[in-house]
Amino acid sequence: MPPGALDGDRSPWVAHRAPTSVTVVERLGLVGLPNAGKTSLFNALTGTDAPVASHPFTTTATSVAVAPIPDARLDALAEMSASKKVVRAGVEVVDIAGLVAGSSTGEGLGNRFLAGIREVDALCLVLRAFDDAGVPGETDPLEALQTLELELVLADLATVESQIDKRRKAARADKSLAAEVSAMERAQVALQGGTPLYRAGLDPDDASLRRGLFLLTDKPVLVVVNVAEGQLDKADAIASPVAAELEGHGETLAVCVQLEAEAARLEPADRDELLQGLGLGRGALARLTSAAYQLLGRSIFFTTGDKESRAWSFRTGATAPECAGVIHSDLQRGFIRAEVIVWDELLETGSWAAAKAAGRIRLEGKDYHVADGDVLEIRFNV
Repeated sequence: MPPGALDGDRSPWVAHRAPTSVTVVERLGLVGLPNAGKTSLFNALTGTDAPVASHPFTTTATSVAVAPIPDARLDALAEMSASKKVVRAGVEVVDIAGLVAGSSTGEGLGNRFLAGIREVDALCLVLRAFDDAGVPGETDPLEALQTLELELVLADLATVESQIDKRRKAARADKSLAAEVSAMERAQVALQGGTPLYRAGLDPDDASLRRGLFLLTDKPVLVVVNVAEGQLDKADAIASPVAAELEGHGETLAVCVQLEAEAARLEPADRDELLQGLGLGRGALARLTSAAYQLLGRSIFFTTGDKESRAWSFRTGATAPECAGVIHSDLQRGFIRAEVIVWDELLETGSWAAAKAAGRIRLEGKDYHVADGDVLEIRFNV
């Protein structure tokens, strides 16, 4: 029986540690100038050990790894159910060589590696805000943002201009291509004006018409302003000019990447102690991965039992049958109803059986839109 289908009562809540794995749905591309801290962030997110040095272009090959999404809700559900296995949601992270001014025309290594992020689902721009005499590079995050955006805009403009005449000719014979050509023309105007498409104010439907071009600035954007540990008390003020420049088109987070990377290498208890001692709570990585997930238009529902507790990624706004299909196609095809409870309500009752006995489980039909944090059991018949 697929996970999430009804398979008997749940086990009582007991403390334990279960083996974990990760399922991946979306891809996040990291972009930054040399020595912005991009690869350190990659290591912190994914738990890998890609080389980091103070000279430019330490990263000369595209690196890809998986960043599990920390989720205290899933951990609590797994503990309640005494699950033998925990499966987290995750994001695939792509790290490319640092871009420099002129990358779009072949300067540095950037032009060679831009292709590595053309197929990602969203971009994370890493901007340096710390001073270090031993580490060369741009330290004004606003200047860095403008340089990165210009290079991405120029790369996109070159792509559009290389394709638009071909599509115009094709549209003369196939009138159904007219809307696609119009979308490309509107993008060309914005790009010629130096504006990234994610903040050009164009019709959102245009992006789907341009999907085959894999334009970099058609992707949603998250910005990380990399601050020093000594700047944490004024981190928000340092990041605010960047947030103002984006005008709401993408979230801006201030992060001490070096500190997070160091903490990520520690055992969980030691990591928590370090971060708590610095007044950082669970750290910035959980906040960053959560922001990336929201940026990608994804939410999470859960299934839990003694065999497995799992976080399932779904398109925000999806219906119960669509979410059933995320678990297994048979569940969507034979969907009857979903049994639903919010995760913290389930924890409050102590088990699925107790929640059902207390009348806390809701029955939802095909029109129900699943909410982030719902715990589901699917009734189906095929």
